[in-house]
Amino acid sequence: MDVLSHLASGFAAALTPTNLLMALLGSLLGTLVGVLPGLGPTAAIAILFPLTTVLPPVPAIIMLAGIYYGAMYGGSTTAILLNIPGEVASVPTCLDGYPMAQQGRGGVALGISAIGSFFAGTLGVVALTFFAPFLADQALRFGPPEYFGLMVLAFTVIASLSGGSLVKGFAMAFLGYFISLVGLGPSTAEPRFTFNWGPLMSGVDLIALIVGLYAISEVFIGLEEARVAITQKIRNVFPRLADLRAAFPAILRGTGIGFFLGLLPGCAPGVTVFMAYDAEKKLSKHPERFGKGAIEGVASPESANNATSSAGFIPLLALGIPASAPLAVLLGGLLVYGLQPGPLLFQKNPDFVWTVIASLYVGNVILLILNLPLIGMWVWLTRIPYGILGPVILLLAFIGAYSVRNSLFDVGVSLVCGAMGFFLRRHQWPLAPLLLAFILGPLLEKYLIQSLSMSGGSLLIFFQRGISLALIVGAALLLLTSLALVRYTSRRVKEETAEELAL
Repeated sequence: MDVLSHLASGFAAALTPTNLLMALLGSLLGTLVGVLPGLGPTAAIAILFPLTTVLPPVPAIIMLAGIYYGAMYGGSTTAILLNIPGEVASVPTCLDGYPMAQQGRGGVALGISAIGSFFAGTLGVVALTFFAPFLADQALRFGPPEYFGLMVLAFTVIASLSGGSLVKGFAMAFLGYFISLVGLGPSTAEPRFTFNWGPLMSGVDLIALIVGLYAISEVFIGLEEARVAITQKIRNVFPRLADLRAAFPAILRGTGIGFFLGLLPGCAPGVTVFMAYDAEKKLSKHPERFGKGAIEGVASPESANNATSSAGFIPLLALGIPASAPLAVLLGGLLVYGLQPGPLLFQKNPDFVWTVIASLYVGNVILLILNLPLIGMWVWLTRIPYGILGPVILLLAFIGAYSVRNSLFDVGVSLVCGAMGFFLRRHQWPLAPLLLAFILGPLLEKYLIQSLSMSGGSLLIFFQRGISLALIVGAALLLLTSLALVRYTSRRVKEETAEELAL
């Protein structure tokens, strides 16, 4: 009952005019950016992140969470109507969503996507409400060795964020950790890699890095590709009773698969959506319909996508482990406001945590209310020429990078990171491992130094304490699991790409 009382107080705060407005704005802006061809949730958060820096922590994180949810839904619009997946998680939606659009049922596909997303997202937040506090309570017994083991566990996420090449993923993680070393050392306060240049003494700013890697590089890529607009007309977006009856079992199965797999650190939506789609196809009495406009082929992966997104908040808030690239950016947002996700967050900042959790319920309702009647407007917005949209996003990115520390140096850093991000993305180098290592690397270093100080320099301390040993062994097992899932996802992407080319 303690959880319910905390949740009630969270709703009381989340439903205040300011926080409700932030949830509405976040959902609206996230969906707006998410529906633009090629812009996924990571880019949406990165582009709009600077707008939240003028807000207090609670409304700022509520707005960022709304942007995340909105962008996760918005990606289904381009997947269904344009056959353009904004990221790997949208690929299965294209398989049946686009054929439905070709058959004049694009509105129904978008409607089922919205309903499935709402159902899965809400169930995921219910589980978050009861499971995350329990997990955080268990983790309160952690000391420096246990936190070191937790950071090792968090680094296994790199395997699932590496795309098709594990070597590239770990190389990018090394680069991210190297960038985090610039500035003053955490234990000695000695300058590292600063070359006696004053601006580097304070290190590389996290927001400048995020804005450059994701927002600015996205603009460069969009301008280069000269992205096209949607020309289809959308009719009725409210599914018939027969459509709902056919889709509901798929929504349930997709939600279950997405949520339980999403609890594993490193099991991102890009993995669970394929597993949900494949499971639905195998369980169907008419598997030959899949790939030709089966409504279950839209309902299941979209539900799995949002269930995994909700489940990802559990390791993020309770342990400080981001399960996907957008959550890694969200982790950066928490750190900017001086909030360290993990066991102590529930103890030291309970009002903040429960307000954010309550806002996730509110955000799901807002998304359902917004997206069903406003689908026509989202489609219209995608017709804005990228030659106009790109420079506007670029201007917002520069303003955001400058506004944090009022530093032109940070603008220069964001521009350099944007050029670097553009080059890396053009050559299929994943950016998420770089960001994750930049955030978690200093924490790993800090807990390692503290643990070695406790043990007099002996590494045995990590294997003599039960929890730290369990976390390190769990990290090894999860790494092997992530490797298998990465290979599975890569194979499925290649198969679907080959099938589309054959058509």
